[in-house]
Amino acid sequence: MCGIAGIWNLRGQPLSSVGLDIFTDTLAHRGPDGRGIWRNDRLGIGLGHRRLAILDLSQGGRQPMSYAEDRYQITYNGEVYNFIELRSELERLGHKFASTSDTEVILAAFAQWREQCLLKFNGMWAFAIWDQREKSLFLARDRFGIKPLYYVHNANFFAFASELKSFRHLTGFTAELDDEVATILLDNPFAIEGSSRSLLRNVQRLQGGHYAYVTGSGASVTRWWRTTDHLVTPPSSLEEQAERFRELFFDSIALRMRSDVPIGTCLSGGFDSSSIVAAMSEIRGRPGVGERFSDDWQHAFIASFPGQPIDETPQALAAANLANVSAHFLAIDESSALLDIDRILDDFDDVYINTPTAPWLIYRELRRKGIVVSLDGHGCDELMGLYRGADYLLLNDAPSWITNPMENLRRARLADVEMAVSNVGAQWSARVFKLLRMQLAYHPDFARTKRIMKAIERGLTRIRKLRHPSPEIKLVGDDDLLPPEWGETNRLLYRMFHSTVLPTILRNFDRLSMAHGVEVRMPFMDWRLVTYVMSLPEASKIGGGMSKRVARLAMRGSIPEEIRTSRVKIGFNAPLPQWLNGPLSPWVNKLFLTSVSSNIKVPFSVTELAKLYTRHQRENSFNWSTAASIWLRVNLLHFAMLERDKLPSR
Repeated sequence: MCGIAGIWNLRGQPLSSVGLDIFTDTLAHRGPDGRGIWRNDRLGIGLGHRRLAILDLSQGGRQPMSYAEDRYQITYNGEVYNFIELRSELERLGHKFASTSDTEVILAAFAQWREQCLLKFNGMWAFAIWDQREKSLFLARDRFGIKPLYYVHNANFFAFASELKSFRHLTGFTAELDDEVATILLDNPFAIEGSSRSLLRNVQRLQGGHYAYVTGSGASVTRWWRTTDHLVTPPSSLEEQAERFRELFFDSIALRMRSDVPIGTCLSGGFDSSSIVAAMSEIRGRPGVGERFSDDWQHAFIASFPGQPIDETPQALAAANLANVSAHFLAIDESSALLDIDRILDDFDDVYINTPTAPWLIYRELRRKGIVVSLDGHGCDELMGLYRGADYLLLNDAPSWITNPMENLRRARLADVEMAVSNVGAQWSARVFKLLRMQLAYHPDFARTKRIMKAIERGLTRIRKLRHPSPEIKLVGDDDLLPPEWGETNRLLYRMFHSTVLPTILRNFDRLSMAHGVEVRMPFMDWRLVTYVMSLPEASKIGGGMSKRVARLAMRGSIPEEIRTSRVKIGFNAPLPQWLNGPLSPWVNKLFLTSVSSNIKVPFSVTELAKLYTRHQRENSFNWSTAASIWLRVNLLHFAMLERDKLPSR
């Protein structure tokens, strides 16, 4: 896991060594273990690399790396977990290796199979390979866009880097906020990351599952991965489906435990992270574990939120104890709100609906404790979870009220009890009204009503768009032909996973972990597991009153039962409503004043936003919805100021 950069002067002008050095070193935080530069002055091209050493800690693993008598040069960010198996296959084909890294395996695979090598990789990556013979640059990103890659291409040069902040320091380029993208983001914060656009004008994103060839005469971008092309036929029974899920999940964990440095996990106490730490424990307990497994892995890092309803410390501790791993606690409270807030947002270098403080702090804690790799649970919710509450989970597949009223009463009462957790003290009449609303929204008996309401909603949306037209940006997966038998749930999950929610979350956690030189590996995003789960019927994902149904069945007996059967979903977020009402207030008000005096240009009125913020603060009326909407704009305002000031990265 590293930071990569490169510049190609297409007009053949000499490449400034200082310019390439600065461009590369803006990514120093991603690679604190070393740096490397390769240049071809005659052709005006250079590649830069900041190294985070995970596999082959020797100088043999340093980059940029050459292969085939210097025909190929690579700068690479990521991990190909099945590199041991691929290396053996390539050796049988006559390839020889000078290192024990996965980087050299990528080079040999590209030399052997060109772009078809991507289909053989199991992992996450963004890399660029220069072909000296063909005078071409090949760039590729992994199937689901776990690792980032941005670029600028104009008549004078082609430049690429791992993060947006690098382009603020690119010679011959002026970093400016893209007003159109910013406007769309404020309307839908999940509508950008799956596209080829970014918040900086003329900075493009190579989308997940795409590769590009760049030559002196132009560039071509090709999509090489569509999940729908790789669906499988799963077993018919739920028990058999769970057994197969467990096989794939545990193998995914085993591959991601390959490391020459210590590894750990961020443990929230929810199902996803608890499953990972349990599987790690079971795998390491088996005799004859695999080659290159890390011997130092029993580390669980738990972020606690004392006194907050989002705190899951007891559940996390129960999971850690069952897996027999060491628990490291980090308390995040109001004193954390202003702690390094400017640096955190500078490191984040994008815009989201919540402050990234909590993840930034927990990954800093990993690094301080010497843990460089973390196996985390990202992707599971978008694969089979939907982020739905107990009311939906209990009622969406309930039987008819006419044929089975007692079962409906049981589910309704359970939904009322579980949803009341977040409405403590609500009056009986309010809870009855909520229960009736839940029935109308989710119960199959009211399917026709729901279809009518959705048709009305779609019509109103079209009218709003006609009255207030807003630009739309095409997202990866928008045109994918989904199986005709798929229902609404599978279609929604597919879009969340490929196009909207997950790409945004992947960006967030890449930036926040790599700000401290920590690599995050995501076992739920192994492509074999993804294509398998995508192939399952909806009832195997959302059914029986549960989300992630097949996974919960697969982990029976491996994690605490309270966690395995819980319908509560708590995201890894700071308590933003409380922080905006209190400790963040001086910082936010100062930001408003500074932006107005500096005449910062953003697609909203800073003065009106300040008035709205003051009103909510005075009335103590922040909730998650209002806090997210206001923070989104505050975050964008800070981002726009960074572009103006070109603050240095750390």
